[in-house]
Amino acid sequence: MGGACSRKRGALEREDNKSPAGRLCRKFSKNGSSKWLVTSVPKLGGNDSQGQKNSSRRPPPLLDLCIQNICEDIDNHGTFYMLPRDISQEIFNELVFSLRLTDVSLEAFRDCALQDIHLIDYPGVNDYWMDVISSQGMSLLSLDVSGSNVTDSGFSYLRVCKNLESLGLDYCERLSDLGLKEIGEGFSNLTSLSFRRNNAITAEGMRAVSGLKNLVKLDMERCPGVGGGFAHLNGLSKLESLNINWCNCITDDDLKHLSGLTSLKSLQISCSRVTDMGISSLKGLHNLTLLNLEGCPVTAACLEFLAELASLSYLNLNRCHLSDAGCQKFSKFAKLKILNLGFNDITDACLVHLKGLTALESLNLDSCQINDDGMENLKGLKNLKCLVLSDTEVGSKGLRHLTGLHNLESINLSFTMVTDCGLRELSGLTSIKSLNLDARQITDTGLAALTSLTGLTHLDLFGARITDSGTSYLKNFKNLCSLEICGGGLTDAGVKNIKELSSLSLLNLSQNCNLTDRSLELISGLTGLISLNVSNSRITAAGLRHLKPLKSLKSLSMESCKVTASDIEKLRSFDLPNLVSFRPEE
Repeated sequence: MGGACSRKRGALEREDNKSPAGRLCRKFSKNGSSKWLVTSVPKLGGNDSQGQKNSSRRPPPLLDLCIQNICEDIDNHGTFYMLPRDISQEIFNELVFSLRLTDVSLEAFRDCALQDIHLIDYPGVNDYWMDVISSQGMSLLSLDVSGSNVTDSGFSYLRVCKNLESLGLDYCERLSDLGLKEIGEGFSNLTSLSFRRNNAITAEGMRAVSGLKNLVKLDMERCPGVGGGFAHLNGLSKLESLNINWCNCITDDDLKHLSGLTSLKSLQISCSRVTDMGISSLKGLHNLTLLNLEGCPVTAACLEFLAELASLSYLNLNRCHLSDAGCQKFSKFAKLKILNLGFNDITDACLVHLKGLTALESLNLDSCQINDDGMENLKGLKNLKCLVLSDTEVGSKGLRHLTGLHNLESINLSFTMVTDCGLRELSGLTSIKSLNLDARQITDTGLAALTSLTGLTHLDLFGARITDSGTSYLKNFKNLCSLEICGGGLTDAGVKNIKELSSLSLLNLSQNCNLTDRSLELISGLTGLISLNVSNSRITAAGLRHLKPLKSLKSLSMESCKVTASDIEKLRSFDLPNLVSFRPEE
């Protein structure tokens, strides 16, 4: 959402985070196949983000100060070999976090017996670094060099690190079958291995994995050459999690080799060539709780086999070939908590078979052919927390069936037929925290009907026709962390009512072409902002000075404004050190 005047429906979204170095952190990018689980039951609390330090684990203040001083004066320290291991580990972690670890300073950690080395997308990691890393010997338990330039030769250094338990090699483009063979020999303690997005590893290379008898988690997402190599997984009796999303090489024959992995709890095979016949091979995996089949050419016939998986709690059938025929099998999925049926040719007739799924907490019906009549089948789902109805024919009458779902925390009504009048049906659902009303027929009147939802933390009014007058109702939502109003009806006067929302971390006001530099001045007090979008407005470079207090800002979008990339770069260099993503770009 943002610079474009409208959003395309049906395209897989890609949301990329930034690494500390300001480069694209590919390891944690989300795609259509994995995002479903992350967003099914939204995490609306304030958890620590990836890469941030957990304050409960920080050392005492005096020691912390000493470590910071050492890091600032790192060039004067030749070795930390004589320090206790936990102190060396803290110094190493601080250098990585602050991007001060270099070829030179790395040498000081040779033979320091470090246990954990995480260098995800860290600049400059190569075979020389692996030499120093391997010097940690039997002490090294966890290593992640995802996104590095390490070659097969570099991985050979790891031979001496026989106690490794976790190894992350995502996006290591120079890793081939040869390097994987080095890793597969002698690592009997390895429980977690990930080498996502690798084009060089083949079915023959998978032979190296067969010796990792204690492996619990294996991630091979976007590895197009591994098809045909799954026979080498037969002996991994402890394997609980297998991710082969986006491997178009995977066929029904590959799934036959998974039938003996009875410890498997999580299986992700989205966007593969697996059909109903392949799914029949899984019917013996009675411990399976999560199954992701997004984008696979399966039909409702596969439910015959899946119904035998008594532990199944999370099922993603988004963008499959489902129709109403065969959907009666859904009634047997008693333990199902999360169900994604988006972008299938199912109608209200399918919903009849869902009304008995009383354990269901999340239901995605995005772009399905359902309307108000089918909504009656949802009124008994008392545990439902998340409901996605976007791009359906559901209207205001259908919402009356939701009035008894008092556990609802998130509901998506974007591109539906719901009007202002229908929103009154939601007024009693005070547990709602996230609400998407991206629809042109929603106006100020609809927003007024929602003022009782004081617990709202996320409100999406992207395409709604909200005016300056309507923003006065926002004062009821004191806990808002995320707000999007992009229908074009706002001026600086409306932004006055937004400046009091002190909890905001994301604010999207794009497409409001009458906003001026005055709006930036008004929101300058929202010091918790992490993301700001004011694209397609009358804001100029002169207004950038008002953003100086927003020290937490990481993302800034000003496309189609009178602002250049160099203007924003200057602001970043002098005043916004945390800004890692901005538009326009150079």
